[in-house]
Amino acid sequence: MTDFTRKPQGPFADVAPALDQLTQQVLFGEVWERAELSKRDRSLITVAALVAQYRLNELPFHLKFAEQNGVTRDELIEAITHLAFYAGWPAASTAVGVARKVFAESA
Repeated sequence: MTDFTRKPQGPFADVAPALDQLTQQVLFGEVWERAELSKRDRSLITVAALVAQYRLNELPFHLKFAEQNGVTRDELIEAITHLAFYAGWPAASTAVGVARKVFAESA
């Protein structure tokens, strides 16, 4: 059973402490730590899913996280370019705009 009594630390803690705990403990604590895929691969998959589903709110975080996990900017842009043919041009062109901003902020 999950212990929700510890002080929440993540981005949802102020409004949704249970969601925050699940995010920290299950998603990033268990799922992202599974040995079957590297964090680098998980990052590429996650970015692809976010682009394809037009999930712009989470995309900046995961672009930065992907870089931390060893995905290069060129690889991220190539993935977005590839997704234009599978997820649609609007999703890809919007993702390029998000990537441009994220890359500029961390240059």
